[in-house]
Amino acid sequence: MKIEVLGAGCAKCKTLYENVKKAVEMSGKEAEVVKVEDIPSIMKYGVMSTPALVIDGVVKFSGKTVSPEEIRGML
Repeated sequence: MKIEVLGAGCAKCKTLYENVKKAVEMSGKEAEVVKVEDIPSIMKYGVMSTPALVIDGVVKFSGKTVSPEEIRGML
């Protein structure tokens, strides 16, 4: 599983990245967690607001931060 956190480095983006890492650890699943800060790469997903979460190429949400428990439910 590949999980991408899209965001240019704002505080919410960093929080989401940490929450994703916690969720993966809590779930016990294997996943590659990547932080994408490159604007052209973010735009390829059609995301207009960050942070955004992408799991296996599918945008799950954008413009908000969610808890590790909510993210674990998406895994």
